[in-house]
Order: sequence, then C-alpha cells, then structure tokens
Amino acid sequence: MNLRKNFLKSTTAIVIAVSAQAALAADEEEAAVFEEIVVMGTPGGAGLAKQDASFAITTMSSDEMNMAGVKSTAEVFTLVPGVWAESSGGVAGANIDVRGLPGGGDAPFVTMSINGAPIYGTEMLSFFEQSSIFRVDETIASAEALRGGPNAVFSNGEPGVTLNFNLKKGGEETEGRVKYSGSDYGLQRFDAVLSGALGEGLYYMIGGYVSSSSGIRDAEFNSETGYQITAQLTKEFDNGEINVWSRVTDDHGQWYLPMALNTGNDLGSFSQLGNATRFRTLQVNAAGDTEDFDFADGRGWKGSVSGVNANFDLGNGFEVRDNMSFTKGDADTFGFVPDGSPITVGALRTSSGAATVSTLGGTALGDAEYVQNYGHWVVKKDLESFTNDLSINKEVGDHSITVGYYRASWSADDFWTLGNFTPVHNVANGDFLDNSVSCSDLQDAGSGSGCWAFGINSAGDATADALYIADSWQATDELRFDVGLRKEWLELNYVLDAGPGYPDGVRDMAVNLDENDFAYTVAANYDVSEDLGVYLRYSDGFLFPHFDDVREGNLNVNGIQQLEGGVKYSGEFFDLFATAFYNKNDSFSSVVGSATAAAAFKTRSIGVELEGSVTYEAFNLSLIATLQDAEITESTTASDVGNQVLRQPKFLLRIAPSYEIEIGDNATAILYGAAQFVGKRYGDNGNTVELASYTKLDAGILVRTGENLFFQVSADNLNDSHGITEGDPRNPSAPNGRPILGRSFKFSIGYDF
Repeated sequence: MNLRKNFLKSTTAIVIAVSAQAALAADEEEAAVFEEIVVMGTPGGAGLAKQDASFAITTMSSDEMNMAGVKSTAEVFTLVPGVWAESSGGVAGANIDVRGLPGGGDAPFVTMSINGAPIYGTEMLSFFEQSSIFRVDETIASAEALRGGPNAVFSNGEPGVTLNFNLKKGGEETEGRVKYSGSDYGLQRFDAVLSGALGEGLYYMIGGYVSSSSGIRDAEFNSETGYQITAQLTKEFDNGEINVWSRVTDDHGQWYLPMALNTGNDLGSFSQLGNATRFRTLQVNAAGDTEDFDFADGRGWKGSVSGVNANFDLGNGFEVRDNMSFTKGDADTFGFVPDGSPITVGALRTSSGAATVSTLGGTALGDAEYVQNYGHWVVKKDLESFTNDLSINKEVGDHSITVGYYRASWSADDFWTLGNFTPVHNVANGDFLDNSVSCSDLQDAGSGSGCWAFGINSAGDATADALYIADSWQATDELRFDVGLRKEWLELNYVLDAGPGYPDGVRDMAVNLDENDFAYTVAANYDVSEDLGVYLRYSDGFLFPHFDDVREGNLNVNGIQQLEGGVKYSGEFFDLFATAFYNKNDSFSSVVGSATAAAAFKTRSIGVELEGSVTYEAFNLSLIATLQDAEITESTTASDVGNQVLRQPKFLLRIAPSYEIEIGDNATAILYGAAQFVGKRYGDNGNTVELASYTKLDAGILVRTGENLFFQVSADNLNDSHGITEGDPRNPSAPNGRPILGRSFKFSIGYDF
C-alpha cells in the first residue's frame, strides 16, 4: 500500500522546475499521469484532474488521514502546506490560520464543506470555527484542501482555505467495515460503515461511531463522549446523478485551555478541571436567577448537517449542477479559563494577612504551593445555516463557460456568561479555595488577574446572494486560461443585550448592515509535457464582517489580494507540487475576548508551499513544507509595524516515511512514522511573547492478515514534546500557555468485508 503525499525537493520555484525537468527526462517513457480528480476550485464542483489544476490543492485519502492519527478534524490540516492548525484545544475549538493571513483565534479564513457544500454560511464566529461541528470517521472517502486561488469566486467565496470532505458512496457490491479502538487514556470507540445497492442505479452508504474516553488530559470523568450517524443515497440516471445525505452528531470534549507553565505540573497531561470544579451555579440575568452548569460538556456539536448534490448533462453542451446544505444544532462551549498568573500561598498569605489557606474540601496548603484564578465560561450557541450553489455550464468551442448563483442564509443565537473567576489550588484537578479567599485577594497579591465578568444575549441572522461567471479557455493544446468574477451582496441583522457577567435586560445594540463587493481571479496554466505543468494566478477576494465583528464595532470588509505561481510534476516514482504565494490583507481586528482594545492592522505574507512524495517498491517518503514571512505593514499600534503576524511560524515541515513488509504468505505490515518540525512563533502582535520551536514525532504499524482482518497500533507525540501553541491571549504577560497533548498510544482492530 503506497501512499502519495508530499516531498520537499527545493526552496525555490526555479530549483523545483529544474529538478522536475531532470526527473522527467530520466523517466519520460515510464511516467504515469497523476489522475486524482478534485472538485474544489472548479465551477459548480465540476471536477478536474489535479495535474491540470491552476491552483494549490492538496488531496488526502481516508488511509492517509488514518495513518496520520488525527485526533480532531483540525489535525487534518497537518497534511496541508500553507495552513497552521492549533489543535491543542481538544476535539473541538481549534485555531486555524492560512498563508500568514492574521487570525489570533478560531479560524477566520477557513471553510469546511461536505461533497462541495459549505456547512455554515460564514467562516467563523466567536467560540465557533467550523471544524468544531465536523468529525472524521469511516464514512469519509477522501478530503481536499484548496488554498487561495479560485476560492475567492466559487461556492461561498472563501479567500483563505476550503477543506472539503467527500463521503463514501455505495456501489453494486455490498461492502463494509467494523472497527474497535482503544488507548492508554481509556478510549473506547466503535466504528462501522456499510454500503451497497438498493436497486438498479440506487445505492446506499450508512455508517458512524460511538466513542467515550477520559481524554489525554484526565479530568476525572469521561470528558470526551459522543456518537455520529451518516447516511447517503445515490441515484444514477442516464444523464446524471443525485446524492442525498445527512449526518447527525452529538459529540463533545473537554476544552483544553492555557495553563500555568511555571508551577511544575505535567504539561502533557495536566487538567485544572476535575470533579471538584466540574459543576458551577451562575447568575444568568439581572433578576438574580441562577442556573447549574456541568462543565463536563466541554466544547462540541449536537446537531445535523444534511445536503443534496445533483449534476445532469442536459445535452447540446449544457450541464447543470446544484450543491445544497442545511445545518442546525447547538455548538456550545463550557470552559475553565485562567485569569492572571499563579502565585504561591506564601505570597497570598503575606498580602491578605491570612493565617492559613485551605481548599473548599478542607485541605491546608503549604506556602510553596500555587494557587490561581480560574473562571467558568459558558457560551450557548444555537446555529442554523442553509446554503445553495446552482450553476450551469456550456461548452462553446474551446471555451467552458459557467454561470452560477450562490445563496446562503445563517443565524446564531447566543447566551454568554464569561469571567466568573475564583481561586483554585493549581494542581491537576485542583479544588476551589475556601470562601474566605476571593479573586480580588489574588489580584491584590500581584497575580495580574482582571477579575472581570461579561455576559450577553444576542441574535443575528444574515443572507448572502452571489452571482458568478467563469470561463476556462483552452487556447492551445498546452495553454489554458481560467478567469472568474463574483458579485456578492450581504444583509446582516444583529441585536445585543450585554451586561456584567450576565445580560442585564437592556438592549445595547441593534444593527442592520448592507454590504456588497466584487471578487475576481485570473490564471494561466501551461503543460510543459504530460507530467509537468506550471501556472500563474492572481485573485482579489474579500471577507465580510460577521456578528461578533459588528458587536466589536468592526464593520470593515477585508480585502485580500493573492498572487500565486506553481510547478506540478507527477511521475511513476516522484510527485512534486510547489506554490509560491504573495498576499496582502487590508485590515483585521485582534483576538475576541481580550481585555485590551482591538487594534486594526494590515499585513502582507510571502512564502512557498511544497508537497511531494517519492515511492520506490515498498518504500514511500512524503513531505510537506511551508516557508513564509508574514508581517504587519500598518497598525493603529505603531510599535507593531514590521512585526511577525501572531502565532504563525516562519517554517513548518512534516516528513512521513512508510515501509511495507510481507509477513508469510497471507499478511502484510506497514511501518510508518512522521516527524513534524514547527518554527518559532509569537503569541501577540507586539512579538513580546515568544513561542519556541518544537518537534513532534509519531509512529505506528498497520498489519493486514488476508483480505479482511487488520490491526493497528499508533503512538502520538512519541517524544512527549510540550510545544506551546499559544500564550495567554487575554493577558500576554502571564506565564500561561497551551501545550500540545502529551504522549499517547492507540490501538485498533477491524474487519473489512
């Protein structure tokens, strides 16, 4: 089983082109054309051979994602160059950035889709990014990630990255898989998928999982639990096909947050949350009403995503395609969040004059032990989204012309109560301090705590209408020009009731926003030979404000301009896809939830993305790499100008070898591993909080006996790296940070039929 992935051959497009040409000359007669078909970046999702694409796109099979050992959907991005995903927050709640475009929290330039249909109408909201409502399981056939390029024109006009998951389809033969997985952290998970025919031209696929574990950061209870069921019906006609699908998910996990890095706790397994702090009664309105909250609920998704995909050949060169999705559910967040630095009990006693300091459970603490303020944060978010992308394509001579209409409507109803800080004993699963000690006592002792509180009730709804037109002109056998234009109109309505830790019953904001903008893209693709091609593309896109931008007074329409050039080589033993990019971002606002005021700034980024693989007999070596320089060019905070864009490294490198061994007459084993190298980053725009570079090592073995039974053992973070992905976004001076998860082992046994 040979896996095509990514190979680092050079750091410049010139060297890449020379290397690819040399490989072509050596293997010209035996080279095989790369025939993977991609749907992202094509008008209406028409489909195109990856080798022919005039844009940067990464394809991933289900086997590749499985062997990467992804623990969350965001970790799929470890297989994609140009994208930096902080998956240290758990199964949900990642921060994802792309090509140096400024983020600082959640995923403002990331869209996820199923079968080409976006799962939500806008990229992100506060405490919501789209990977939180998607789970990878055995129903996924493949995935593709498109960066920049035609993203700005097609589908929802995402100027950053779109990650699309293609569901498995049924066929004439009945087939399926059952799999059980366990781990050294108490995981129990059962996966199953079944597909086949229901009649002539009618096929089904159904599958899902049920899962439970205490999590690598053990909170003394099963903090990661859930299930998912996915079904798809496919009906084939003489001139087309219709897919109808739905996935129902109820899955959540503990939201891992920054922790004290200087108190001696195990950074790979520490969890402040535990049975002692699991429940909290909080005030929810100005009338004094209270509600009990269970923080075992963590962060996740309880809802459904459904859709329809249709494509038909109408004859006379006309084709029509439609991709629809409907999403509805709750994406709630329950987190235990630090406030300020930890301090010693001795410092607290000196400041407060207390004779002793004890926990609520009655344990007296020594002067050398640490205490810290933590707050129970509640974000209840009711989401709904409907998207539809209808397009008609006509072949006219050497031109393939597409006209499309995209419409999306979405809403979010929120209740928040943030802050609610109280002192706790800073050990794993530590208890509250007794009622004689308050948040302000630690503040007075020099912790730097803010002891603030903020709550809201809000409701927002929006609609987007877009028209787009595209032309793909095959000027010669070797040269193709691709152009696209999009005009989009946004109508957004938002109402807000904010207050001191809870909504106070007074309407603070009611906004009706109408915006419109143009996006366009133009590209040239030249086939040097059957196996070697080059392209150049320019795109001008935009990002409309979302509900939380409106709340924070940021009504800017962000303009994003991107210039890309790429080299593509695909041979029998060697594949290489390389893209150089340059982008500019007009304006943005800093991380949501910060105690400091938002700062508007502009950025530019220049870099190279490399992916490739070398395969020789039973050995495969794949690599991906990103080299980029992203900096702030203008800012309302003058001292930030020239600084590195926060939290994104200048280099990312992933090397993944694998080797297949025959065991006897009827069994094979694949030994595989990966080494990820992450460069230095900064936790703030001021570049005062340095996040050191780190290396993460993974390994595994997959054994197949016969054609049906398989076993797999994998080790994640084998070197037990404590790489820090972020500092404290609300208090950069505090010695808090969020490390990656510690070493863990997982095993699976499965049966294919």
